[in-house]
Amino acid sequence: MAKANPLQFIQQTRSEISKVVWPTRREVVLTTVMVLILATITAIFFTLIDLGIRSGLEFGLGWFDR
Repeated sequence: MAKANPLQFIQQTRSEISKVVWPTRREVVLTTVMVLILATITAIFFTLIDLGIRSGLEFGLGWFDR
């Protein structure tokens, strides 16, 4: 692969960047909100799972203290 000189590299880079379809502000905001909502739901889910496992283990291991 031949090495391009710096001017060709900049021209090729600008050409490729012009092909990028940038999201609209509305798309970015909606996607961000969706990610935050799903991250919150996931955090709540795993917190409940963790509490359930911890309670189960404490209950199960509590039998040995009797």
